[in-house]
Amino acid sequence: MSHFSQIKTKIRNLESLKVALTDLGTEWKAGPTQVRGYQGQTQPADVVIAQDNGYDIGFTRNSETQDYELVADLQYWQQPLTVEGFLSKVTQRYAYNTVLAETSRQGFQLAEEQAQADGSVRLVVQRWNG
Repeated sequence: MSHFSQIKTKIRNLESLKVALTDLGTEWKAGPTQVRGYQGQTQPADVVIAQDNGYDIGFTRNSETQDYELVADLQYWQQPLTVEGFLSKVTQRYAYNTVLAETSRQGFQLAEEQAQADGSVRLVVQRWNG
């Protein structure tokens, strides 16, 4: 029986996910590769985060929803944040990078960025029409 848990996310863009993990100082390996789990079990993933205890965390694409799911043996979670806290931070940086990439693609530039007291980030973008 597999010990792996799969946690749904709303992450769809692999490149933005990789940038978000890098922004957070998380070391990751690009896949496809295997997430290591209990008693040598493995599961394929597109991004893998190795943990010191030999049990990995990964993100794998759900073929039905096209979202990336977090895959891990949660019994061996060894991160400074809880699973929920980790996903919250990753999701926020993912959204930030996705917004910047999309607005840049549409010709906008970041004009202002403000960290808010509640932890959110306020972005102001602008585009010059000449």
